[in-house]
Amino acid sequence: MTDKTTVYNQEYPSRRLLDLIGDKWTPIVLYILGQGTKRYGEMLRHLPDMSKKILTQTLRRLEEDGLLTRTVFAEVPPRVEYDLTPLGRVFLEPVTSLCAWAQAHQGDLEAAHAKRKKGRAKR
Repeated sequence: MTDKTTVYNQEYPSRRLLDLIGDKWTPIVLYILGQGTKRYGEMLRHLPDMSKKILTQTLRRLEEDGLLTRTVFAEVPPRVEYDLTPLGRVFLEPVTSLCAWAQAHQGDLEAAHAKRKKGRAKR
């Protein structure tokens, strides 16, 4: 890097991006919603190892950040749909690139995870 911006400054753009989408589940939820509007149950079926609580928290945070819309239909039983906002679609670009990179580097990811597990076992 040749500019004088301090990358560890809290206002640095990459750090601010990771603050919004850098947790375990947010990129995956954004990626799934990038395929179209989904209902809560559909989201859970795409994410069988994600708890209902974590999905709810993730969806609420994305709505608060303006990245998705939550539409409640006045029906019995109630129907709720989630979709990306235009801003959410902007954030989909880096997430899609990250997912493509992960697909292309599965072996590297497996090696890194194996090292991590081995390091934890030594503790």
